[in-house]
Amino acid sequence: MDMLRSETAASPQRQAAALAGLRRYQEATRPPRRMRPARFRKGAARLRDHGGTGPHIVFVPSLINPPFVLDLAPGRSLVEHAARAGFHTWLVDWGTPRAQDAALDLAGHVAERLVPMVRRLDGPVVLVGYCLGGTLALAAATLLDDKVAGVATIAAPWRFTGYGDEARAAMASLWEQAEPACRAMGMLPMEVLQTAFWRLDPARTIAKYEAFATAADAAVPLFVALEDWANAGAPMTYAAGVDMFDTLLAEDRPGAGRWQVAGRTIDPPALSCPTIEYVSLTDRIVPAATAIGLPDRRDLGAGHVGMIVGGRARAQLWDPLMEWVSATHARINVSGLQRNVSTVAY
Repeated sequence: MDMLRSETAASPQRQAAALAGLRRYQEATRPPRRMRPARFRKGAARLRDHGGTGPHIVFVPSLINPPFVLDLAPGRSLVEHAARAGFHTWLVDWGTPRAQDAALDLAGHVAERLVPMVRRLDGPVVLVGYCLGGTLALAAATLLDDKVAGVATIAAPWRFTGYGDEARAAMASLWEQAEPACRAMGMLPMEVLQTAFWRLDPARTIAKYEAFATAADAAVPLFVALEDWANAGAPMTYAAGVDMFDTLLAEDRPGAGRWQVAGRTIDPPALSCPTIEYVSLTDRIVPAATAIGLPDRRDLGAGHVGMIVGGRARAQLWDPLMEWVSATHARINVSGLQRNVSTVAY
């Protein structure tokens, strides 16, 4: 409410419109959401089976919001598209941390949750990480070695100095205020992270609710689904929160080449498997300046969420990504065939 008053101080009409949009969002009808079966589990994390046949592709979402942005609705689902494109498709669900998970940091989520689940899959896999999930997927690929056929990241932050001094200072201030309570609870509530996101672009947050007040009825289901995703999410463990604000945002260990997971320094260009990154040029959540710097970089003219579920998502991201995954798996098959031929020759 403080943000609403600040952004609309000069216009009571805008404030009324934003409140009307908020009320419309709150009162909207929501269809039930069905979770896909969890085939493998590790702690609170689940690897959910989204079907399809063929080589494995594992989607790794961020820890910050629920995973269903990658499976938002029929026709707006990247994982559904992957299953139809000829891949056995899996989606990581990080779950809700338990009290005993308070000390599980970001490295622990990779080494103790993600890596053991991926190892359960037969054959090589391609990891596709979205947002912070891309950062974690690169670490998992380092630990999994030959198990991973390739890694694709989508809007994944790596060089955290790219947020700029002002934004990093604001998030540091927020963490300073929230940290004592988070330490006492043993977790970082989603509400703290949502406040950080709002501070990145408060004007846009208010403007979208203003516009929604008078949006066509046809626009309601997608808006509601996206806002439910953006405003939901299990808390992060306290240790992961410390990593988020200190290790990543304050110290920028990944960008400085100093981030270690399970004793190994995570160096994306040094991975032996093919890698690719998709970068949004209009992203305010993960600015382009935070990109990894992989040799194969594809710039997209869509926002952080639009690149995943927007009207141009299929042409800009989904189809090109599936072509890359297909070529990556094909490369593995060809190299395996060549090794077998060499063995027979000897």
